[in-house]
Amino acid sequence: QVQLVESGGGLVQPGGSLRLSCATSGIAFRIYAMAWYRQAPGKQRELVEGISSGGLTNYAESVKGRFTISRDNAENTMYLQMNSLKPEDTAVYYCNAAMERFRVKWGQGTQVTVSS
Repeated sequence: QVQLVESGGGLVQPGGSLRLSCATSGIAFRIYAMAWYRQAPGKQRELVEGISSGGLTNYAESVKGRFTISRDNAENTMYLQMNSLKPEDTAVYYCNAAMERFRVKWGQGTQVTVSS
């Protein structure tokens, strides 16, 4: 069964940190480039950061130097370490394949709220 389960979100003050997890099943995780996406209220879903099967990364300029993506191919799990969080990082965060043709049904996402 194909499944993407995001977790680790929450409410955090500006400048705080969170670590998101993406547990996958039913996909060829270790050979896929994967990515984190986010969708803020009233906005389209956008790419946050991606990681190739071999660990090469690409990221949105808005998160440069603050977010770090990683993956554990043995556990079919991906992570997003988010530091120095800003109110504009508030969104629902999702994971999925980086390439559109390999994407599966989106999971529920995990809500990240940055507010004082």
